[in-house]
Amino acid sequence: MSESLVQLKHSLKTLKLASIAEVIEEQLMEAETNGFSYQQFLTKLLGYEIRKREEKQLAKRLKWADFPVHQSLDEFDISAQPALSRQQFQQLRELLWIEQVYNLILLGPPGVGKTHLAIGLGVEAVQQGYKVSFVTMDHLIQLLRTQEVTRSAQTKLKRITQSDLVIIDDLMFMAINRHEANLFFQLINKLYGQSSVIITSNKGPEDWGELLGDPAITTAILDRLLHKSEVIHLTGDSYRLKYRKTIFGND
Repeated sequence: MSESLVQLKHSLKTLKLASIAEVIEEQLMEAETNGFSYQQFLTKLLGYEIRKREEKQLAKRLKWADFPVHQSLDEFDISAQPALSRQQFQQLRELLWIEQVYNLILLGPPGVGKTHLAIGLGVEAVQQGYKVSFVTMDHLIQLLRTQEVTRSAQTKLKRITQSDLVIIDDLMFMAINRHEANLFFQLINKLYGQSSVIITSNKGPEDWGELLGDPAITTAILDRLLHKSEVIHLTGDSYRLKYRKTIFGND
């Protein structure tokens, strides 16, 4: 490698153009072979740098989101979900509701696709540049209980409050006590008006008071979640039973 090329790579790294620095040698050879103009050469190099940065940012946002699985809306069987028309489904995919800070409450029995829809919307939001955080209700309560003594809990909760979209899965999976309900209210109050929230639950809001343990706190939580929201009651057969894998196949 020539001294001038070494200096060029050093300059590119100094300018924080690390992706270009990695390929500059082969790109120079390609430009010479194909007779690129200066403009063509620069356009190609900068386009490469931009793509690599976007890929790194996407990977960072996906890691931040902490999805348990990667589920796409392209895999969501909207034809099997009578609660949503194709037009409504497309409206959700456009994500304008995140810009307007609306919440989504996804209700329904186990297996009808609540979590799949929530994660799918979250993945598309990440792909469009939004910060997203996914957390189950039981994990969230654990984070809230331990935030004063655990750095990892503090970090996760900070990410949640800095997100454009927060997905809380299985809201009513377990009953919580009054202290935990108050901690949950404080989080919802902090998110109110600044972050969109997706809630999945197999129980409707009318049953939340029993499990949250305090009618007053429940009312305050519902007031903030439902103020600007769309409540969707998913129905139909269980996805997990319909598409289950068996030892002997489906013969």
